[in-house]
Amino acid sequence: MSMMLSNTYEAFISAGVPADKAKEESEEIAGFDRQLVRLEVMNALILAGVVSLVIKTFFT
Repeated sequence: MSMMLSNTYEAFISAGVPADKAKEESEEIAGFDRQLVRLEVMNALILAGVVSLVIKTFFT
């Protein structure tokens, strides 16, 4: 089951996009949102690793 952003779906419907196309595009946008969250988590982990190396280098 795909996740869909309901606000995006409703915006597409109010703009006159057919329901099946609006659903498909809303699901695709939700997929991009999930990918963005994964990238943010990966960046946070990389930053934490770099900070820990800097602390280890300069404070031990």
